Amino acid sequence: MKLRFLGTGTSCGVPVIGCQCEVCTSTDPHDHRLRCSALVETSSTRLLIDCGPDFRQQMLPLKFRKIDAILVTHHHYDHVGGMDDLRPFCIFGDINIYADSTAAANIRHNMPYCFVEHKYPGVPNIRLIEVSAHESFTVGDLSITPFIVMHGRLPILAYRIESLTSHSVLVYITDMKTISPSEVPYARGADVMVINALRFTKAHHSHLLVDESLAFIREVSPTQALLVHSCHDIGLHSAVNARLPHPVRLAYDGEEIEVSPSCQTI
Repeated sequence: MKLRFLGTGTSCGVPVIGCQCEVCTSTDPHDHRLRCSALVETSSTRLLIDCGPDFRQQMLPLKFRKIDAILVTHHHYDHVGGMDDLRPFCIFGDINIYADSTAAANIRHNMPYCFVEHKYPGVPNIRLIEVSAHESFTVGDLSITPFIVMHGRLPILAYRIESLTSHSVLVYITDMKTISPSEVPYARGADVMVINALRFTKAHHSHLLVDESLAFIREVSPTQALLVHSCHDIGLHSAVNARLPHPVRLAYDGEEIEVSPSCQTI
């Protein structure tokens, strides 16, 4: 099972428009972060996690092949704002989008033209499938279990993804601030954990800071952990990684890793 980070930034992306800080003016491509999204791929299955407004840009460099399903964490624009750009992928057939009831309702509200009886030619052919926490489902050779984390006061979905062939486990969490103790077991035992970390200082009401993310990583003990959904305030990519303890590091756009107990960067 391969994981590719399409975007690792927050809702503004990095660089931030109009900002002249050292991160936003950095020439290191590791410091350029599109909105948060990821691809999970096996030899036969391709999952997209979230579909933000940078989706078209993120997919242009990649091989054009079927997207078997999209896992939506929540309905905020930086996570669903690129769904109209799914149009070309519908040549392979309808695209299944898995979301909780709140996100599904918002997608229907924002894209009503996709759900009418007589669709305008060329609109995305998407099939919304509402899922509930702890109810596992299968897409190809991947087993997926949603669980709940809190984005401030908004319950959103995180995903535990297990390969049915290699039995490697990926846990993907974004936009978390807190988690109920009853949900924590779903985050344990991961070969790779992806988790949000906004910045080092200045508390945020709905996002984890780096130290808060590290505390949770210590609690659930993944083999490897990668930080995403980071803003320019976190600092330069190289400087951040120099501060992080093993086995934690800051992910970057375009990074690919093999999800396995050894977790090698490709």
